Amino acid sequence: FHQACSPFLQTARCYARPVRRKRKEIPSHLDDLPPTMLKKDYANVPIVNSVDDVVRRLLSLEMASQKEKMKVKTQQLVEKVRRSPSDNGSFEVQVAILTAKIRTLDEHLQRHPKDKNNRRRMLMAIDHRKKLLSYLRRVRYDTFENTCKELNIQYTLPPAYNRRITKRLAVKKAFCLKVFQEVRKLKAAERLKQRREWKERARAAGEKQAQSEG
Repeated sequence: FHQACSPFLQTARCYARPVRRKRKEIPSHLDDLPPTMLKKDYANVPIVNSVDDVVRRLLSLEMASQKEKMKVKTQQLVEKVRRSPSDNGSFEVQVAILTAKIRTLDEHLQRHPKDKNNRRRMLMAIDHRKKLLSYLRRVRYDTFENTCKELNIQYTLPPAYNRRITKRLAVKKAFCLKVFQEVRKLKAAERLKQRREWKERARAAGEKQAQSEG
């Protein structure tokens, strides 16, 4: 026997029910990897082509972890900018590796914004990549442009240094200017005195030479 629930009690039950928040769908830079692609460790093994579909599926990215997908994505980015097949340590390759790392950490921080350790790692990687790109921009501008284009990096110039003017800084600057002007006046007087002495010596030497000739 079930009694009919009153509207007030039904409303209270619905109000007390915990509300589950839906997670936002965060796009990943690993979404463009095809699931049928083999893992990095098995991509160049010849015997993989002769295995059955179940084993091949286990060795593909469909059953791979985030770390294994990250290896494949990093390899793809490195292939876009490397100078030769044996190039594993140039500035472009280092930028590609750091770019993959930064994007992975950025996606992780969007889901877990309170993870301070990974935020620190991401900021350090961004700073390191910025230094490498700044060097490439200064030394090999064409390589810098190609790297930014291939890796889809938006490079912004660092802002000009602007120091916040405080009362202490303004007083210190005024005092330094006053000292500089006083020193300049003293030096000007000394220079004028030296010029007069030089002129007197030159005049005395001229008169002495004229008397010897006469």
